[in-house]
Amino acid sequence: MKQRKVCVHLYLLFIVLLTVIISGCAKDSDTASKDNENIELLNVSYDPTREFYVAYNELFCRYWKEKSGKDVTITQSHGGSGSQARSVIEGNEADVVTLALAHDITAIEESGMIDRGWLSEFEGDSSPYTSTIVFLVRMGNEKNIHDWNDLVKEGVEVITPNPKTSGGACWNFLAAWAYQQAQDGGDEELTRAFMKDLYQNVLVLDSGARGATNTFVENGQGDVLIAWENEAYLSMKEYPDDYEIITPSISILAQPSVAVVDSNVEEHGTREAAEAYLEYLYSDEAQRLAGSHYYRPSKENILQEFSEQFDLNMNLVTIDDFGGWDEAYRIYFDDGAIFDQIYED
Repeated sequence: MKQRKVCVHLYLLFIVLLTVIISGCAKDSDTASKDNENIELLNVSYDPTREFYVAYNELFCRYWKEKSGKDVTITQSHGGSGSQARSVIEGNEADVVTLALAHDITAIEESGMIDRGWLSEFEGDSSPYTSTIVFLVRMGNEKNIHDWNDLVKEGVEVITPNPKTSGGACWNFLAAWAYQQAQDGGDEELTRAFMKDLYQNVLVLDSGARGATNTFVENGQGDVLIAWENEAYLSMKEYPDDYEIITPSISILAQPSVAVVDSNVEEHGTREAAEAYLEYLYSDEAQRLAGSHYYRPSKENILQEFSEQFDLNMNLVTIDDFGGWDEAYRIYFDDGAIFDQIYED
């Protein structure tokens, strides 16, 4: 009887040990499965970056596979920068945002989804590439458009997006404002009158930069498109005999910004990949890729490699000349601010 009890105890001990071993194997198997599962990232971006990020995503996927041994799938979302920011706040589960201007990312920060200090998380105020604002006209330039003052002439039809929804449109507005301020010696009333004349000549006010490009290029409307430099180059690449770029005497250094959406990456478990995705934009390979897609690389030595492509001697104001984006938005683009006053008039 005593021997039988010992056998039973040994049998139960064996069952317990076997259960622990099986559980341990299942846990290890689970972990291994999780480690090898495909990571998914959502990049919510603004209109004109579509082609660049298609190419960059392929570059990053190869890099991440070599670095981590894991696969990554990247989904893109595009639209007007302001609209895209609002979509993230309202539930679009972006892991990263790559938007047209810092103010749009600040709006997401103020919703509590992005940690404070994001602007200094990456080099160059978290702006891995820059651009500027130029004019795209039809070949031959029949309306003889050479600078901002030509856009207010009678009979000139202008295409530009809406600053209330498009980050590019905000850069357009500020570049035009800076030009006229230089002509008027800083007289705000004269500059307001100039801007009113400019927007009276706007034929279509699209919600985003790509929509404005389609209106001008695909639909054939307007005499001049106020455009991101990279958008203008893409149009000329696609239709080399139909368009030409005009560089105004004064433009603006446009700095698209990038950030990790902290609340979402914590929930998705994608922080490491999301941070690497933005950091790799500063690699030499990605910087050259940006240059080949007509964005100005933030690394000065690589920017110089594209000196024949870009006019690096343009007279460019910066957002700091307007007191930064918070101040610029308050004065020009908030509800009831200068743009609304001009456009409603």
